[in-house]
Amino acid sequence: MIELTLIGIGTGNPDHLTIEATRAIAAADLLLVPLKGADKADLAGLRRHIAARWTTGARIEEFDLPSRGQGGDYLAGVEAWHDAIAALWAARIAAHLDAGGGPRVALMVWGDPSLYDSSLRIAERVGRMLPLSVRVIAGITAIQALCAAHAIPLNRLGAPVTITTGRRLRQGWPEGADTVVVMLDAGGAFLSVPPQGVTIWWGAFLGMPEQILDAGPLAEAGGRIMRSRAAARAAHGWIMDIYLMRRVDG
Repeated sequence: MIELTLIGIGTGNPDHLTIEATRAIAAADLLLVPLKGADKADLAGLRRHIAARWTTGARIEEFDLPSRGQGGDYLAGVEAWHDAIAALWAARIAAHLDAGGGPRVALMVWGDPSLYDSSLRIAERVGRMLPLSVRVIAGITAIQALCAAHAIPLNRLGAPVTITTGRRLRQGWPEGADTVVVMLDAGGAFLSVPPQGVTIWWGAFLGMPEQILDAGPLAEAGGRIMRSRAAARAAHGWIMDIYLMRRVDG
């Protein structure tokens, strides 16, 4: 039986790793490291740094992630993309085993594998191809890192929180919500929200040396955030950001 461990590694700061995560990395026989293109080479570099710090002889296998097709049916495109990634994982794991490698396989996941990440769905597909048991080690999420960076509580006293995506936010403010966390925003979905009475807390490259923060009334901060976001993308070639919005009259 192959033991696949999905390890949450936080948002880019090696100090975010838990002791449990470092032990899992050290115990791995094979460590899979996905590459997301030249514009995100520094992400692979961070994974390499973590691997070099904690591995104790594991084989490190890097591979290029396939691109997700654009256009057409969004969900169908994502499903096909996950199928392609699962086939890559399975092929690399099988080759490792055929070469006499051990059964403990690990993959480092940004943030936490359970929150707006598809590693668990991909692992389920791999389990249909290979005998697999899956273990998850929790990591610091971008939501936790954002709230910590701004020193704010995630929720109001006794109140719920809605976590959504930029794609969904463009369809309107979630019904019944007064605190909304937005992930996977391609850029500027908050500008579709009527800004009156809304405060935003935004962060990019959370936990990394390049971290950028901004906050304030949405009417004042929205344009400022968009300018910061554009400048950061131009400087780095990519951006990972997240924001929390709260209605003060909620």
